Amino acid sequence: MAEGNGGNAEDLREYWTTGPGGMKIRWGTPGDFDRCVKQLEKYMPGQAEGYCNRLHQRAVGAPPGKGHG
Repeated sequence: MAEGNGGNAEDLREYWTTGPGGMKIRWGTPGDFDRCVKQLEKYMPGQAEGYCNRLHQRAVGAPPGKGHG
C-alpha cells in the first residue's frame, strides 16, 4: 500500500485499526467491514476488501462476520 510511496506499513495498519482511521471505521460494530472498504477503496482500488479483511482480524480478533455484532 504505502511502501512505494515511502510510507511505513505498520504505521498505516495502526492508523486504520486504532488510530483516526479506525475511529471512522468503528471496528467491532455492525457494518465495520463495509465502512473499511468504503474508506480504503479510493486508496487501493480492487484491493481494499482483502486489506480490510486483514485489518478486521487485527482489530477485532476474528474475520468479518465473526466475533461481534
